[in-house]
Amino acid sequence: MKDWVFYVRSRPFFVLISLFALVTAATYYDVVAPADIAVLDMVHTLGGKNHTVDMIMGALTETSDVYYMLGFGVLLLIIRRTRRIGLSIMISLVIVTIITGYAKCGIDRERPELEYLGHEFPIEASPDTFSLFCDNGFDASYPSGHASRAAVFGIVLGAALYSRMGSLSYLLLLYPALVSISRVYILEHYPSDVIGGVILGFLIAGIISKRAGLQDAQPGSETQRLK
Repeated sequence: MKDWVFYVRSRPFFVLISLFALVTAATYYDVVAPADIAVLDMVHTLGGKNHTVDMIMGALTETSDVYYMLGFGVLLLIIRRTRRIGLSIMISLVIVTIITGYAKCGIDRERPELEYLGHEFPIEASPDTFSLFCDNGFDASYPSGHASRAAVFGIVLGAALYSRMGSLSYLLLLYPALVSISRVYILEHYPSDVIGGVILGFLIAGIISKRAGLQDAQPGSETQRLK
C-alpha cells in the first residue's frame, strides 16, 4: 500500500494526473462514447433478473453516499487514536467533492437515459455530488462522485491499516471497484465516469495520506498533525 501514497511531483502523482486528464479529454470529446454505450446496453439487460444482485448493487452504491462517509469521518475524527485517519478522510472528501463539482459543470455530460429494470433498493439513490457551481451539477455524469469517494476510503483506510495488515490492506481497493460496478449496474453512470472518479479519488487520497503519514502509523500511535 506504500506505493499508493505519494507526494506531489512524484512519479505516481504525474501518472495519475495524466490518466485523469486523458480520461477527461476522451470523455469530453466523446472518444469513449461508443464503448460506454455498448457496455450500458449489455448491463441494461441484467437488471431485474436476480433480486439479490439488484439489492446488493443498490446497497453498495448507497454506502458511498456523502452523508454516510462524512459521518464516518467525523466519528474517526472524534476518537483520539483514529483522528489522523478521520482528518485525512474529511479533507480528501471535501477536495474530491469540489473537484467533481467543477468537473461535472465543465464536462456537462448527461447521465445515461436507459431505464433501470432492476428491483429498486428500499432507500432512494442519493444525488451523486453536491454542486454549488452550476444548476445542472446533480444531473451531470462525469466524473462519478460515488466512485471518487469510495476510492478515498479504499486508499486512506488501506494506508492506515498497512502496518497491521500488510498486503491484506490491498483488499480495501476492492471497495471502489465494487461501488463503481454498482453505479454502472444501476445505470447512473457510464464506465468512463467511474474510471475518472476512481482515478481522482486515488490521486487526492494518495497525497493526503502521504502528508498525514498514515502508511507509517503504528496501531495505537498518538495523533500527529498533518505535515
